[in-house]
Formats: sequence, structure tokens, C-alpha cells
Amino acid sequence: MRFHWFLPTSGDGRAITGGGHGLARRHGQARAAVSRPPTIDYLAQVARAAEQAGFEAVLTPTGTYCEDAWLVTAALTQVTTRLKFLVAFRPGALSPTLAAQMAATYQRLSGGRLLLNVVTGGEAAEQRRFGDHLAKDERYARTAEFLSIVRGAWDGPFDFTGDYYDVEGATVAERPDPVPELYFGGSSAAAGPVAARHVDVYLTWGEPPSQVAAKLDWIRELAAAEGRTLRFGIRLHVITRDTSKEAWAEAGRLLDQISPEDIASARAVLSRSESVGQQRMLALHEGFRGGRVRDLEIHPGLWAGVGLVRGGAGTALVGSHAEVADLVEEYASLGVEEFVLSGYPHLEEAFWFGEGVLPELRRRGLLGAGAPVRLSA
Repeated sequence: MRFHWFLPTSGDGRAITGGGHGLARRHGQARAAVSRPPTIDYLAQVARAAEQAGFEAVLTPTGTYCEDAWLVTAALTQVTTRLKFLVAFRPGALSPTLAAQMAATYQRLSGGRLLLNVVTGGEAAEQRRFGDHLAKDERYARTAEFLSIVRGAWDGPFDFTGDYYDVEGATVAERPDPVPELYFGGSSAAAGPVAARHVDVYLTWGEPPSQVAAKLDWIRELAAAEGRTLRFGIRLHVITRDTSKEAWAEAGRLLDQISPEDIASARAVLSRSESVGQQRMLALHEGFRGGRVRDLEIHPGLWAGVGLVRGGAGTALVGSHAEVADLVEEYASLGVEEFVLSGYPHLEEAFWFGEGVLPELRRRGLLGAGAPVRLSA
């Protein structure tokens, strides 16, 4: 198993911050939740905390209401030593040959610490903001061509003529070493074939284990038809404490800061999302407008409260360190090898997980004695 943290480049705080996936992070009431602006000094603290706590990489989001992932993480390579950066980017926003060149340069300058998270984009308004007017299924078709060219350029010269790109002699000055691993998520019918043919790690948001199992089986079948085998990862939040009571009390504190008006406002925006994954997240707390914290426990230890006011990943692992480790094991039994986690605030929660859950997993023989390592099958 490999464990990664999250870099809050739209701001952080002691409340569930909105934003991303259709929610305007810097407008309206959501702004009040940010008590820690995303300055380079604060982000450096989070990155160093993740590195010290034992995480392998940090995921950096992409979109209007966060800082640019390439620029921020390039700066943070100078204040960390081994931490990798899972840089999210949208294929429709830049040339595939330029992306290949940027990745190759990043690998040389960072000593091989780049991972790439390919975000096709599920929000039409957000895409138009960057000049992209393609329909959703077309965006996935373009992503497939984009990734073909990126991989081809790393081994170039590479010629390609498709529906969206026409390049001649795409190449880079020097092949990146190592070649960055490609991460990708998508729950729609158009997303599956792209994952099966082009990426290394398929990511899902934190749905209940039964739903995750069905999704991974779907991708496995598609990948097998292409003669490929993928790794699987999951994106979750986490609230872990020394006791279960303390963890659920923290979840309750976060819920108490959310008003019915906040929930209704977020749902109104997110319900218009084109993202199938977002609609699946919304379904996990359908009908909840206020109540007890455990009313949102949709599977033992899996809490849907984050998604009430946050787009994208909307569930959290909640419990004692041992209970959270149990749920990690349950997902691992389905074939999930990579866990991309976050919590509020990201600085403190990195240590709660790193000092609480990772040692528990090591005691169970699921991780190496030092930094997290990926086990062979």
C-alpha cells in the first residue's frame, strides 16, 4: 500500500472548506471557512508535515479556485527531500507536447518526484472558463489522444493525427527518469476505456466498499481486454483519534458548523454537475438536511458529512486508529493499493494519521518498518 496526503492550495481551516467541482471556493460563505490562506509558507508546512508523517506524495488539485499545481509544487520541491507531488492538470488546457516537456523538466529538476493526475473535467462551466467547449464524452476522447501523444513524446519523435490533435515529431530533450506514473479517475461510461488503455492508477472517490468493488471490477475487465493490469487508488478524508469517541466528536464539531442553508446551497450547485462521480457522492447523503453526526455513517466508519458542502471527494474514514486501519484493510482487500487522504486542518490531521494509523498498519504487517511501501501481490 502507498499513502498520499493532500495539499490545500485553495486554503485550509478548522471547518470543512468548500470549493472544487463546481463550488466557488472564494465566493460567498465558503470564504469564511478559510482561516489559513494558501501561502507558500503554509503549504510548505503541510508538505513537510506529510513528508515527516510518512506519506509518499501529496495530491495538488487543479481549477479556478486554487493555486496552480505545477508552480506551487515546483517551489515545494525545494523545501522537501523525498516527498513526491501528484500534480493534477487538465488535458484541454495545454498542448500534450508541452505537457510532456514540462513533466520531463520537472523530473530532472526534482530528482524524479513527479506523479501526474489527469483530470478530464466534469463541470462544463469550469471548462468554458478555460476556453474548452467540448461536450463531456468528447473531452474523454480528447484525453485519450492527449495521453497517447504525451507517452509518445517521451519516447519520441512521435507523429500523431487524430480528431483533436495533429502533431509531427513530438519529443522531449531527454526522456524523464523515471517516467511519471499517470493517475486518472472517472465513473462515466466514457471514462472507463481511457483508464483501461492509458493510465497506471485508476482513482475512485470513497464510496462504500460494495460500490467500490463493483467499480474496480468494471475497470479490471476493461483493462484485461486491453491486455493491461492497473493499480487502484481511493480518495478519502480522514478523522482519526486515540479513541472512537474522540474521532466522532470531531466529526460532530465539523457538522455543527454546517447550516441547512449551506447544505441546500451546495446541493443546488453540485446537482447540476455533469460528473457521474459527483452524482454518486451526492446520493450518499440524499435527504439529509440536518441531524446527528452518525446519521451520515453510510458504512461502519465511513462518514458522508464532508460531501454536504464540498464537491468531489465527500466521505471520511472516522474512528480510532485501529478502526480506521480496519477500514483501510477492507478497501485493500478489494484491490485498493493507494490511499489519497486529507483532513481538516491538513497540517494537524497529517500527523494524526501518520502517528496513529500508519504504525497500526505496520504492527499488522501491512507496511514496512520505515516509510510506507507498496507490497507485491
